[in-house]
Amino acid sequence: MLDEVRVSLDLGTLDAFVHRWWISACDSVRDPEGRRQMHDRAEQVLAGGPRPEGKPWREILAARGIDV
Repeated sequence: MLDEVRVSLDLGTLDAFVHRWWISACDSVRDPEGRRQMHDRAEQVLAGGPRPEGKPWREILAARGIDV
């Protein structure tokens, strides 16, 4: 994502990403179990554990009907 902003110099892309991140962060406050799982996965990755393959954030948002 940051590479896209660097190449295109489009700060609107960065602003949209930060906005979506903020919404996700606020949503995680309402989902303590999901937040705990996220922190557990992050600790595993930082410790050199396997990285679960996930979907790109653009694909997830598109599945929710959000145009990026």
